[in-house]
Amino acid sequence: MKIIIIGAGISGCTAYLQLRKHLPHPRGPAPAAQHEITIYEAYDTNIDTTHEGRDGDTHSSTLVVGGGLGIFPNGLNVLKRLDGNILRDIVRGGYAIAHQNLRTKNGSLLVRMETMADADPEMDGKQMHLLGVSRHWLWKNLRLRIPGCDIETRRVASVAANENGRNRVHFADGSEPVEADLVIGADGVKGVTKLALFPGKEGDYAPEYQGLVGVGGFISTEEVKGLVEKGSMNLLFSGSGFFGYFFSSSAASAPDRESVYGVSEPGESLGWWSTYSVDECPDPKTLDMEAVADQLRERHGDWKDPVIQKIISSLHVKSMYPTWTSPQLPTWEKDGVVLVGDAAHALPSTSGQGSSQALEDIEAFTILLGNALREVDQESSADTAEYKSAITSAAKQYIEIRRPRVQSILEGAQRMQSTKRDMGWIAECAMYCAMWIAGCFPKMMSGPVKRVINYNISEEAKAFIEQRKKT
Repeated sequence: MKIIIIGAGISGCTAYLQLRKHLPHPRGPAPAAQHEITIYEAYDTNIDTTHEGRDGDTHSSTLVVGGGLGIFPNGLNVLKRLDGNILRDIVRGGYAIAHQNLRTKNGSLLVRMETMADADPEMDGKQMHLLGVSRHWLWKNLRLRIPGCDIETRRVASVAANENGRNRVHFADGSEPVEADLVIGADGVKGVTKLALFPGKEGDYAPEYQGLVGVGGFISTEEVKGLVEKGSMNLLFSGSGFFGYFFSSSAASAPDRESVYGVSEPGESLGWWSTYSVDECPDPKTLDMEAVADQLRERHGDWKDPVIQKIISSLHVKSMYPTWTSPQLPTWEKDGVVLVGDAAHALPSTSGQGSSQALEDIEAFTILLGNALREVDQESSADTAEYKSAITSAAKQYIEIRRPRVQSILEGAQRMQSTKRDMGWIAECAMYCAMWIAGCFPKMMSGPVKRVINYNISEEAKAFIEQRKKT
């Protein structure tokens, strides 16, 4: 079977590795007895590539060193099941976080919320933590496992789904199109793959700017020594925006820096980000970043939190990230074209689950696809129609499993997103009161979080398969 993945970011690289893990090898002489998988990426995919000193567009934040993210235990366990060595290497470059502190803009604690999964019997009762890590480090450790010959730097112009044969991928340079039994769209909220699912209705499902932008970066921990609690992520709310910060690396000498089951001594880096309202979507390529820095100093200048004051006093802004989502798509698949991650459902950053849900998508789909292919005649004579039928069956099952969970997380994130928009002082006080009251009932706060982070998508997919066999 021939497979094409559009996009070599976090989702695309993970899709490649999960396919290699879960797809059965067709019977036949080697090397023919191997599914062919190719990734097409519009930007340079060299392992050491960053946005620094590059010409042209920046890869959609995957290669932006200044971008940080959190991976909760549900996402980390996907990586653990994929390859324990991958998880270890990613954790080594990040920092385990035990709890989140929700605070006022002046630093007063409103809510303290655990970010750990339930005790793991296989790990002597230890609890897996939230991992704070740079986006680039996560991507790099996935990309390292993919042979360079299986990634081509070519911009895809369009994808055409074919009901009766192989799907076709067209390139922006006008070169000969290529065909594949399965095309996986891992090209994000602004990607072209999803257009293959809705020919003639592209405008109905265009990305939507959410009226929020994010600015972030890293500073030396020496500048905030003694001001940040070990193992904490701090989230500060106000009527004029949001600010967050967390240690993003462990000390090089920490003996447990490769484990996500305990908090280690922090390293040299503290990650931070600010999110606030901007009515019209800015163009990051033409922004005056010094002017953005001045605006941040003005916006947060009267906040009393000492860490924020340290950050804005030495501010150096390199990038800005407008918040984009897409309307809910009626389907994530058509005739062997399947969407995963942001291409299917771009979650607001307030969910904290963007990367984790993409990881869950990919594990679910590849498990289901592997099962469907085992039911196909795996002789060398297996044809496109048989593969297409297996892909379509697996894709529909994937949507059936994933859509309710993603929708639930999306609705919660949309409610939280309103706390990052500009508001008057009465609304700000009401927000603080609501958070403080919620903090008095920790189980009420932790219950929904625990349900999300304790979830095991592998067990869910396998249980679904078993149930289908019984019926």
